[in-house]
Amino acid sequence: MPIVFCSIELYLPHCHSLKEKRNVIRKASERVRSRLSFSIAEIGHQDLWQRARLGAVSIGSDETRLRQMAERLVQDVETAVGSDARYEIEMIDYD
Repeated sequence: MPIVFCSIELYLPHCHSLKEKRNVIRKASERVRSRLSFSIAEIGHQDLWQRARLGAVSIGSDETRLRQMAERLVQDVETAVGSDARYEIEMIDYD
């Protein structure tokens, strides 16, 4: 049973406060959750205004499908926040 973990590093140059940053992250997370089956959380840079690190995880039966979903997740997050992202996708096989 494959599990996909996606780490997404964002630069948010238009955010000028933590409140504004968290609002942007919340909206992006809600948008992605409504479209894809991922659990998402902010996992780094919580005290920085213009940087964010998100972690997203999903589980399924097909590794290829999960990888495609992770790629779409990154595209949706980039679109939602209006910024390019650095990301890493890791597949974990759980028996």
